[in-house]
Amino acid sequence: MEKVLGLGGVFIRARDPRALGAWYTEMLGVDMPVWGQEAGPTVVAPFPYDTDYFGLHDQQFMLNFRVSNLARMIEELQAKGVEVITKEEWNSEVGTFARIHDPEGNPIELWQPADGLDGS
Repeated sequence: MEKVLGLGGVFIRARDPRALGAWYTEMLGVDMPVWGQEAGPTVVAPFPYDTDYFGLHDQQFMLNFRVSNLARMIEELQAKGVEVITKEEWNSEVGTFARIHDPEGNPIELWQPADGLDGS
């Protein structure tokens, strides 16, 4: 069976695409329009339709970015004025998590994989 090789793109509807792209580059280091991400795990998981995990009930998806040092990322984002939300119940055997929102209100999850899940 032929199968996909990886995530090929993420397309986000925006009121101001140029400003939103600049925010992702400045705050998260995601170069626009083509970002060369590091190799590592990518989780693809359906959630129940009525989940509260995404925060917005009309949101069909949530971006999740893998990071190597979540504590440092949180510090840097907060220093730039980005609100970062953490909840102990989000953390599990797969790693630690934090949540931010882009200027358009889209939820973004930041994930530091647990040792062994990140290829180490």
